[in-house]
Amino acid sequence: NRTDDVVPTLSYDLDYFQRFEPLTVGDALKRVPSVAFLSDVLEYDGVRLRGLDPGYTKILIDGQEVPGSGVDRSFFVDRIPAELIERVEVVRSSSANRSGDALAGTINIVLRDALSLDGGYIRLGALMFPDSDYGRFGGTYGAVWGGEVGPGRLLLGANVQDRRNPKNKYSMRYDEPGGTLDNTEVQTDIRDGTDYAFNASYEVPLAGGMLDLSGVFVRTDRFQDEDSLEYEGGIETEANLSVVNDNDLDIRTDNLSLRGRYERQMFGGETTFKLGYASIDDQQYEFEAESEYLRDSNPFPDEDRFTLDSERVDIQDEEWKAAIEHKLDLGGDMELEFGVQANWKTRESLIEETPRIRFNVPNAPAPRPTVPDFGPFSPVDGGDATIEENRIDPYVMVSGKSGALRWEAGLRYETTDVTVTDRTVPAIQQMTENDYAELLPSFSLRWRLNDTDRVIFSAARTLRRPNFDRLSPALLEEEFGDSDFLGNPGLQPETAVGFDLGFERRLGRRGVVGINAFYRDITDLIEEVNTGLEGSEGPGTFIYTVDNVGDGKVYGLEFDLSTPLDFIGMDSTGVFLNYSWLDSEITDFAGERRFNGQSDYVLNFGFTQDLPTWGAAFGATYRKQGEAYDRVLAEEVRTTYGADLEVFIEKQIGENVVVRLTGSNLLDSSKDEVFDKFDNVGDQLARDYDEYELETESAGPVYQLVMRVAF
Repeated sequence: NRTDDVVPTLSYDLDYFQRFEPLTVGDALKRVPSVAFLSDVLEYDGVRLRGLDPGYTKILIDGQEVPGSGVDRSFFVDRIPAELIERVEVVRSSSANRSGDALAGTINIVLRDALSLDGGYIRLGALMFPDSDYGRFGGTYGAVWGGEVGPGRLLLGANVQDRRNPKNKYSMRYDEPGGTLDNTEVQTDIRDGTDYAFNASYEVPLAGGMLDLSGVFVRTDRFQDEDSLEYEGGIETEANLSVVNDNDLDIRTDNLSLRGRYERQMFGGETTFKLGYASIDDQQYEFEAESEYLRDSNPFPDEDRFTLDSERVDIQDEEWKAAIEHKLDLGGDMELEFGVQANWKTRESLIEETPRIRFNVPNAPAPRPTVPDFGPFSPVDGGDATIEENRIDPYVMVSGKSGALRWEAGLRYETTDVTVTDRTVPAIQQMTENDYAELLPSFSLRWRLNDTDRVIFSAARTLRRPNFDRLSPALLEEEFGDSDFLGNPGLQPETAVGFDLGFERRLGRRGVVGINAFYRDITDLIEEVNTGLEGSEGPGTFIYTVDNVGDGKVYGLEFDLSTPLDFIGMDSTGVFLNYSWLDSEITDFAGERRFNGQSDYVLNFGFTQDLPTWGAAFGATYRKQGEAYDRVLAEEVRTTYGADLEVFIEKQIGENVVVRLTGSNLLDSSKDEVFDKFDNVGDQLARDYDEYELETESAGPVYQLVMRVAF
């Protein structure tokens, strides 16, 4: 929808997504302009707005920051069921009254609140997943109700849905491009789980003001099972079976977000008090068992060596937030807003592993434990740490309008105090402190040319804080090929000056078409640098660290169209199309490249067709994103995806029942990757390969039959 915000903002209501029955917020966001993912097939977790790393995009729930388990501060949007969404806002630039760490932009996921529904509905559905050997079925169930309770309004919602993503992977590994085929690997990767969600909202008049309380809880319970067979020389027979690998991962992630907001007229204007709490509890347990068969001349089933590794991860990330904000009418169509926002984060991470179990198996049968004795868990280097991050951010903003112009100008001052405690390093190094402050000005202008056309311009300074795993002073051996890595607790944030310039035209009564150009000039990029010290593997290897040493540019064009065709007499037909051309420049140790993982384009288009006489509808959507390239120390990756086609057919039964059949991934999309691997940076620059790998991953269609009953 077209919004009245001065800052360039795209708003997509539930109607835009719901007919295709997305399971998660990630499934919904893949249809939004400039949103890319670099995930496995059928996985949409870390949002890459404008193709940039997920850490450059700010994810909000109801305008509130939420912590994620990722080291890049990103939040996996596939943790939130799509059924909770009221709308999604894509905020392309920044304002003084929002956190400045949104270099690529902000995604605000607005959940249903107490005012959004009067009555309720029940959702019942069945899913058929694309297992290779048999059809696997799951369920999706939800209910939402909203209405008056006492002096206020209450909304309650609950949702349970099964998740399953069975994929097939195939890898070919060569000694170099065009060289000898060393081995092939055949792998199955099945991710099976259930998501549970509950949300509530209560809005009530109180003491001359309005009190709004809301909360959402989501649990992700998932099991990932990867099994693979590796064959020497690419000859896939038992005689050439060299490795059998079993890798299992148990995941349980709890997300909790609570928010209180009180608004009241006072001091000649409107004052808002905010208090919020958000947390993530991420528990993972992984083991990997590997059996080798060709270390001697006896082929399968005679085993030569057995290896077992076990690891568990416990991440607890909590944030408390508070704010006092005040709006004051200055007269003459001008308004002053000022306030102070505070954020207190504590992140506890514990990554532990057991001693590796490895033993040779003689050709004659030998005693082997049925249940291996893993031994005690102990933290890995850098794996037992606490990060405390405290922020106090005052801001002031003035907005106004004059004839066809509306504008907004603001200034935000973000202060950050960071304390890193790493319990895996010597006591003298365990605690480090760092602080920094950034002044973030912003300005936006909206110019109404006529009844249908308008121009929007925005300029803002933004930042990106360092990844958590780059702050630990622990030494990680052989992190980059044969070379080591040492973190830097004194890192400063990356900063950027950005511009957006867009043109919008209204089509008919409800349609919008627009084009937007954006540019970001980024300084103080965090890049790997060579300390010059010899690495743990001896001569030819080094210890690398990170520092604020780079600069970069990000730019592109974004086109979006969403409209019913009522302006040409086709009121029952809706179409949408968005295309983003994305590019960037950065110089690293090997020369110029794009930002890692940035796709060069993202394309979405589709249609919906209502059949009012029959009480039915159908539609389709097509998605494709371009190639992405990554270059880090000792490794390079090129990633491409196949196209994704989704369709739906729905039938209304009576006044309050809708049955909808949807199909996704109907083109059997694949993810194809090319890996260039090297022992060290010197070999990488000389193109002296350690390994050259081609990997493809594919999955089949997913079908969903859903019935919604309103009451």
